Amino acid sequence: MSKGYISIGSNIDKEIYIPSSIKALRQVFGELIISSVYNSESVGFAGDSFYNLVVGFNSELPVKEVAKQLRNIELANGRTRDSQKFSSRTLDLDLLLYDDLVINDGRLQIPRDEIESYAFVLEPLAEVAPSLTHPVNGLSYAELWERFDKTDLKQQKISTSWA
Repeated sequence: MSKGYISIGSNIDKEIYIPSSIKALRQVFGELIISSVYNSESVGFAGDSFYNLVVGFNSELPVKEVAKQLRNIELANGRTRDSQKFSSRTLDLDLLLYDDLVINDGRLQIPRDEIESYAFVLEPLAEVAPSLTHPVNGLSYAELWERFDKTDLKQQKISTSWA
């Protein structure tokens, strides 16, 4: 059984697409560990704020099949194949970690660079997996979050009726 973590984000009808994605992820992976939801300013473009969170799951699927399942959930929730990296979206599901795998194969990058680059990924990951260590740098996610430059942090934990 492998352990994985997925970053979830949405800034279009986020109150619809985030709960829909959690329901779909439960159908594929069963029980999930779900972080708090964070409201974050859009990064890299002018757009509505995002809801971001991280979920942990267990699976016996090969990593490429997990990535395929995530893509299918995105597409079922209005994501288009031609969407740009820095743009508004109904749903963004990124496989951050899968056991201690290190992969850089086209679209599949594990661990995702976003873990160390963006607070909206690192903070919820550190919340659900604080003692887990990054497979490349060996630091725990709690340590990485502690060291993260929070000078211009533009996100806050929020309460939702569905989380």
